[in-house]
Amino acid sequence: MTEEQVVHEETIYEGRVVNLYVETIDLGGQMFEREIIRHSGAVAMVPIDEQGQVYLVEQYRSGARKRLLELPAGGLEPGEEREVCARRELQEEIGQYPETITELGSFYVAASYTTEYITIYLAEGLRPSVREGDIDEEITVRSMPFDEALQLALTNQIADSKTLIGLVWAARHLGRLGQS
Repeated sequence: MTEEQVVHEETIYEGRVVNLYVETIDLGGQMFEREIIRHSGAVAMVPIDEQGQVYLVEQYRSGARKRLLELPAGGLEPGEEREVCARRELQEEIGQYPETITELGSFYVAASYTTEYITIYLAEGLRPSVREGDIDEEITVRSMPFDEALQLALTNQIADSKTLIGLVWAARHLGRLGQS
C-alpha cells in the first residue's frame, strides 16, 4: 500500500479555533489535493457528583444551527496538558472542580479532514470552583441522573458525537451498560 506524501501545502485560512490548509499529495505518482482543518485538540468530561447526577451543558452550536445538549468540553490552549484543560473547562462551564479525573479514551472527530483529537475524562469528587468562561458562550448547565442521560444518548435524543461517545464510555467504565 502506497503512503501519501505531502509535496505542497497552502494556507487558506488561519482562525482562532481552526486553520484550513490545502495539501497536494503524491499517491504513487498521481497528485491529489486534500483539504485539512487543523485543530489544537480538545477534551470533554463526564462529570458525575456524589448523588450520581451527571452535568451537561446546553448551548447554541453554529454548525447545527440549534442548541445542543453536550458534555462540558473545550479546546486546548497552546502547550496546555489535557488534564489541566479538563479541570479548567469544568470550572468555566459548570462551576465545579474535580478531585479525580480518569481518562476514558480518545478519538479523532473526522480523520478524513480534520486533525481534531478529543480525550474523554470521567470527572468525580466535584466541588464548587468557578472560573470565568468564554465571553462568546451562552451556556445553560443541566444535571440529571447518569442513567437518564445515557438513555437519551442510546435513544438518539443527543446528537453531539463527543457526548454520545463519552456517556457510553463512562457507562462501560462504571459497569452500567445494559442496566439502563
